Amino acid sequence: MKLVSWQRALLLWFQGKVEVLEYHSTVARSARQDFPVPSVLRLKRFINNRRFSRVKFCRENVYRRDAYTCQYCGDEFGSKELTLDHVVPASKKGRKDWTNMVTACRKCNHRKANRTPLAANMPLLSEPRVPSWLPPIRSQVRIDSLPESWRIYLQSLDENFLEQITDDISKEFEERTG
Repeated sequence: MKLVSWQRALLLWFQGKVEVLEYHSTVARSARQDFPVPSVLRLKRFINNRRFSRVKFCRENVYRRDAYTCQYCGDEFGSKELTLDHVVPASKKGRKDWTNMVTACRKCNHRKANRTPLAANMPLLSEPRVPSWLPPIRSQVRIDSLPESWRIYLQSLDENFLEQITDDISKEFEERTG
């Protein structure tokens, strides 16, 4: 099960790659025609996404890799209280990549300043690494808040699987409303 944008859903439908099982009540308009917006799709054949499995490097994903925990003091924070820290400072040719960036609270980042952890006497709790996967985003979407057309397809799934897909749904809703 995967969540896709309504634009991607239309494209897959036009390309004949999916069968539309349910539609939203809204339409997408072109210059000449109105199209009902697909709500639930079924792939006509399996698509292996294994080649796209590399985790994208970005601020939020570093926070997720480090479990929203300062890698110097070990305290957990919300994303608004966190910063990214170069293990080897940028001024000393430190790269901006998975193996040189860690999550740090503002206090520790300021204390470490323009030094390495060794020079600042602030050892890292864990060595930064390139993740092969990330834990899901903390979900705040409840099943009863999802579109009605999705519920019949989700009600028979187990709770662990539902948690995984509601994380995708939560992110999609944030992008639409945020």
